[in-house]
Amino acid sequence: MATLSSPAGGNTVTGMTDGTPSTPPTPVRLRGSLDAVPAYVAGKPAAPQAGVTAYKMSSNENPYPPLPSVLDVVREQAAQMNRYPDMGVTALTAALAERLDVPAARISTGPGSVGVLGQIITALCDAGDEVVFAWRSFEAYPILVALAGATAVRVPLTSEARHDLDAMAQAITDRTKVVLVCTPNNPTGPSVRTDELEAFLDRVPDDVLVVLDEAYLEFVTSDDAPDALAIHRARPNVAVLRTFSKAYGLAGLRVGYAVAHEPVAEALRKAAIPFGVNSLAQAAALASLEAFDELDVRVKELVGERARVVAALEEQGWDIPDSDANFVWFGVGERTAELAAACQAAGLTVRPYGTDGVRATIAEPEANDRLLEVLASFPRD
Repeated sequence: MATLSSPAGGNTVTGMTDGTPSTPPTPVRLRGSLDAVPAYVAGKPAAPQAGVTAYKMSSNENPYPPLPSVLDVVREQAAQMNRYPDMGVTALTAALAERLDVPAARISTGPGSVGVLGQIITALCDAGDEVVFAWRSFEAYPILVALAGATAVRVPLTSEARHDLDAMAQAITDRTKVVLVCTPNNPTGPSVRTDELEAFLDRVPDDVLVVLDEAYLEFVTSDDAPDALAIHRARPNVAVLRTFSKAYGLAGLRVGYAVAHEPVAEALRKAAIPFGVNSLAQAAALASLEAFDELDVRVKELVGERARVVAALEEQGWDIPDSDANFVWFGVGERTAELAAACQAAGLTVRPYGTDGVRATIAEPEANDRLLEVLASFPRD
């Protein structure tokens, strides 16, 4: 254990000699609600393996490198990084409004969809308010809710790893401010169906905001998946949340957006961190919109890989949820750690979720082939 003394004679800071810090004592009065905040567990990087190429399949990243045209724009913008970005994200907002056929006043941007979701929770929730969402779903949901001092109401998924919208409707109380619907659901993959979503929304009070989180929208192929923007236009209490991290391949730059009716969108902009979307992210997102036809080719290739992987898994005897995203889910329960370890031994880093299951991103074909090899020999009983 190493001990570092403050030059001013203040509190000492202790840390392990390997560089891993421990938590030092402090007289500062921290928020008590922080004790209830779970830690976000990011997908681990690929661990080196002797004699094999290691692949990261744990973060739902787009495996393709950035488009050359997008890289050129980022390089050009980097020459101006001594200047603050456009705080209003004006050009990107206008481009999104035109593409989505919504008024620009309904667009609110932020550092990734998770950043925008933080704005939503901040703008709507006071201490003690409730946020309803399916579980298991996106891991950031309970973190953002707890940080706001609000209460997370987790509604279990169905046996098919789908949202139980009937149970979610029953979970709404007079304390509920927000309902989160992740479609396709991360980490299990299924989209909600249009008919069940409409029936659910009919039961939600008008003063409760329903957020349709569509981070994986571009990978959706189900015929009965909802048209979220059409639903938004018809219902003042529905917002749509999207990101440039997945299909657009801009995970490292952090830019997302919400489409919400004007009073809500204005509140989200008030709750945003000033200059939260940096100039490189703005330029890259705008260039990516303009190059969507090129990106769509890659998306279709990933969807094709997903279909190939799923067909092979079903042939092996796996019963997995229908995935509309760029990943597949293995609900192996108590054997979660065992499956993750088997993948790791083969040079594949996947994403384990406690004792619920394992999520594997659709990655390079070579990685997907190796995943199929591991799963072919993994006992399912």
